[in-house]
Amino acid sequence: MRLRRVRTAEGPRIEAEAGGHFVRLADLLRLGTIAEASEVTGDPASDMIAALQLGEKGWAALAAEIESHGRPAREDGHVTLPFQPASFRDFMLYEEHVINATRGYVKRFMPGAYRTASLVEKITGKPFRKFRPKPLWYRQPIYYFGNHMNFLTEGDEIAWPGYTKALDYELEIGAVLAQPLMDASPKEAEAAIGGFVVLNDVSARDVQGAEMGSGFGPQKAKHFVNAIGNIVVTADEVLPHLGTLSGTVAINGTEIAQCSAAGARYSFGECFAIAAKGEQLHPGEFIGSGTLPGGSGMENGHWLQPGDQLTLTLDHIGSLTNTIAAGAPA
Repeated sequence: MRLRRVRTAEGPRIEAEAGGHFVRLADLLRLGTIAEASEVTGDPASDMIAALQLGEKGWAALAAEIESHGRPAREDGHVTLPFQPASFRDFMLYEEHVINATRGYVKRFMPGAYRTASLVEKITGKPFRKFRPKPLWYRQPIYYFGNHMNFLTEGDEIAWPGYTKALDYELEIGAVLAQPLMDASPKEAEAAIGGFVVLNDVSARDVQGAEMGSGFGPQKAKHFVNAIGNIVVTADEVLPHLGTLSGTVAINGTEIAQCSAAGARYSFGECFAIAAKGEQLHPGEFIGSGTLPGGSGMENGHWLQPGDQLTLTLDHIGSLTNTIAAGAPA
């Protein structure tokens, strides 16, 4: 099921797509009964997280109700950020991305070291050792905390921070928790996922290296803004396809990269499980997959410029288009 959040004069409204149009959940007479049967405490008509708490049986009942009694939503609102994340952890699931992105970073910002590393790679036929993830990555999922308050959505303009000359995008899969979680198994954690969105983890690459070397992880390189699509697709429709999802990156209408979600070292269930180890997680907490291989300018060589229109897509989930503010440093 595809869901969106619409801001209206009466407050936020959740809508579900059906038959090529959207239906407002508040217009469904049986919504309260379906929510009660799913033990939802919030209001699915106005709260995206509550709508995601309906779960697979609730979504099926909702789809049947929409098919029987749904009518197209009134065009009296503005589609907006689908939910406000309660937190944001960004994981790093793809070894290929780490190797290629590190190589791309060194190529742009450390050309002398890049020539040496390239020679070593040519001689050995293997990735340069320092381009590979750190040893902990091979033992458990790792992540950093981002700024969960600075999320944009479809159509919003991304402001270019004055302190960077190397603004980059990262095509990722985002997942939002619908149920509380603590000390859960990966299977239990996966069952607590409510839905998925397209995620752009925006990055200031020229300040990232020094911050990562500080021992505290990314700071101003990451925390200024991120963006997610305005459509949330329920977990039941995405989880069976996660290992085969494909995506694309387009700049100013020209496709410049094709990506695949295949080859992740860890599952989303494993990611949420490690986050919930000895720690209470709450509905609305949000995680990213890390960049799909090839889904960043640092990998594919197509860096952002002021005024660019950027479109990221993921099969089974949707797309996300944002414009980069004009007149920024480049």
